[in-house]
Amino acid sequence: MAYQVSERRASGVLQFARSSCRYESITPEQVALKIRLRDLASARVRYGYRRLHVLLCREGWAINHKRVYRLYCQENLAMRTKMPRRHKSCRVRRERPAAGQVNESWSMDFMSDELFNGRRLRLLTIVDDFTRESLAIEVSQRQTGHDVAGVLTRLGTERGLPRTIRVDNGPEFISKALDQWAYWNKVTLDFSRPGKPTDNALIESFNGRLRAECLNESWFLSLDDARQRIESWRMDYNERRPHSSLGNLAPAEFRQQSQLAMTGST
Repeated sequence: MAYQVSERRASGVLQFARSSCRYESITPEQVALKIRLRDLASARVRYGYRRLHVLLCREGWAINHKRVYRLYCQENLAMRTKMPRRHKSCRVRRERPAAGQVNESWSMDFMSDELFNGRRLRLLTIVDDFTRESLAIEVSQRQTGHDVAGVLTRLGTERGLPRTIRVDNGPEFISKALDQWAYWNKVTLDFSRPGKPTDNALIESFNGRLRAECLNESWFLSLDDARQRIESWRMDYNERRPHSSLGNLAPAEFRQQSQLAMTGST
């Protein structure tokens, strides 16, 4: 005591109950909830506590938004409203682990090009992060979140769905349609930091090859012509083009060898 006054006397002077002074909280630490909240905030770097509360409720956590807000503040997860200069994200993202097997993680992105007459094209590119295979290049003049979900559903029936899909913060990827699709199919959408294309380096590298080897070398006369030429390049990329990071194997060949190795080990 700084003033050498007993607790009883100080409480009487202040008219403050001694039981309140000696109270110790019995609320559990909620370590599991804090860890899950941090994981969600790290994956969805532009989500506030209200959207994170919705995601937690979807996973079965019986909590209200006030508790989420309290933990959100305790863990220093609040985002700055004003973006820093040069569009640098104000939150540091942990390095993404490399995929260790087929269909563990995919990456997808959009590209733009045009026909001979100047009409714009939109290309949705999807890559398996482990095998580097080009799973689809969807070409059209306009694509929405519903269109992206339709392409993913088709791929899911052909080869199954991944646990994680890495995307940027484009309007098609943050749409409600794709968010609902991911929720019902139990797929995690792992968003890059705004202004950080290096967070999704695999798909950016693939898009660079597509641009240099196909789009810049072709003169598309129609939408069907563009689809045929791009699909032909995609098949050649998967089945014949050597990939340096895969030991100069083609992606399809690398996938076959990986599946044989897994079968042999079991």
